[in-house]
Amino acid sequence: MDDPVQPRSTDPRPRRRDRHGRGMRGPVAPPQVPLSASRAEAFTDLVQDSVERLERRWPQLTEIDFLVLDVPPTSGGVGEGGGDDDWGAGTVPLGGTISASEGRPARVVIYRRPVEIRTKGRDERAALVHEVVVEQVAELLGLSPESVDPRYGEE
Repeated sequence: MDDPVQPRSTDPRPRRRDRHGRGMRGPVAPPQVPLSASRAEAFTDLVQDSVERLERRWPQLTEIDFLVLDVPPTSGGVGEGGGDDDWGAGTVPLGGTISASEGRPARVVIYRRPVEIRTKGRDERAALVHEVVVEQVAELLGLSPESVDPRYGEE
């Protein structure tokens, strides 16, 4: 009645679970398929698409760094768009700017989570991302958003 515990096999191969003889499980989709892209990667792609669209009209944007951060900082802030004053008013910034200084290029920062929370689908998210990028570029260049992108506000 007592079955002794069998010693482990001295097989050099690791044991893998392969129930029902279907083979080992692999990834759901290959890496080049959009399904395997994370939300952060998809968001970064939206920002990059928006920047490329603006660079055709404004070639000097190649000298600006565009960054994506998950959330705005809670204190100190990034440029004029992320200071404590905005937090005190109960609004969360969607983006911010940092002027060029000491050999560092100017930066535009887009905050991923606040933008994602305000949108429902990919198309709506892409439109909001583009609006935020246009607004931040306009602030950095000292122009109106309509002069940076004539289609601003239409989408």
